[in-house]
Amino acid sequence: MQTGLASAVALALGWLAFAQAAEQERRNTRAPVPLADHHQHLFSAELAALMTTTPPVAAVKPRTAADLIEQLDAAGIKRAVVLSTAYVFEQPSRKADHAAEKLRRDNDWTSKQVAQFPDRLIGFCGLNPLKDYALEELARCAADPNLRRGLKLHFGNSVVDYHNPEHIAQVRRVFRAANDRRMAIVAHVRASVTAKLPWGREEALIFLNELLPAAPDVVVQVAHLASAGSAQDEGAQQALEVLVDAVVRNDPRTRNLYFDATTLGEPPTPDNAQRWAAAISRVLPRVLFGSDATTAATTPGAAWTAMRKLLPLTGDEFKGIANNTPPYMQ
Repeated sequence: MQTGLASAVALALGWLAFAQAAEQERRNTRAPVPLADHHQHLFSAELAALMTTTPPVAAVKPRTAADLIEQLDAAGIKRAVVLSTAYVFEQPSRKADHAAEKLRRDNDWTSKQVAQFPDRLIGFCGLNPLKDYALEELARCAADPNLRRGLKLHFGNSVVDYHNPEHIAQVRRVFRAANDRRMAIVAHVRASVTAKLPWGREEALIFLNELLPAAPDVVVQVAHLASAGSAQDEGAQQALEVLVDAVVRNDPRTRNLYFDATTLGEPPTPDNAQRWAAAISRVLPRVLFGSDATTAATTPGAAWTAMRKLLPLTGDEFKGIANNTPPYMQ
């Protein structure tokens, strides 16, 4: 009797595992290749050297446009948005000498890299919005045909404090200047993890109420689904839900608000995966694929495969993400 029961349980579990695998395979096979990777980076030799020798230390190797194109071709992805990481030179913890000069030089390097593949790559200018010369550099990039489409800001890297009125005023000026020049904004809006700055509902409301209105006419793309690339980030999930709620209720401030589903990092718990997926489903036409892939191991193709495995979305939902294209790509 016990043997028979054990056999029945084993058989049931086997069929359950088979059904789950079949469902996952169904999702995967129905998901097409993304039209574009909306969150990519290149690294100059100068910047790679800085990142491997100054805190927070990271094992970064130079990465060129040719390297990126090779990975895009392997994944079957046609285009990519190259977000300049020049702002890393102005990360406070790096203490780089002549940082402003190096930042400008790195933006110029990114421009030249993108120019090699004009039909495949578009470039966004990178800067620290808290620096006195931020508006000057923004204007310089706006005059560059290879960087004029957009601006990349990294609130965590630049240590933007949502509760510092001077910081918010300065970022608002940068948003307004980008809007005036019709430059889209990709913003890593999560506050600094290393500086332990708060990030959650309250900070997302500050972003919604005080920053978004300064750029009403251009796409503002929230990077990493409002996280820092961690699937277990409770504050990021709270922040994302604030922004998603605003989109769903047709808040006019979110008319051009998009989200890139880039790098969830470690596998989420089932509850967290469901929570991310639920938020994505509510604003599916505004969700873009991005890989943040920068090494031979973390390629755009691998990032797309990982997303399809980690998030409980349907094949049609993945198809929607793959086919979504923001106005700045059109």
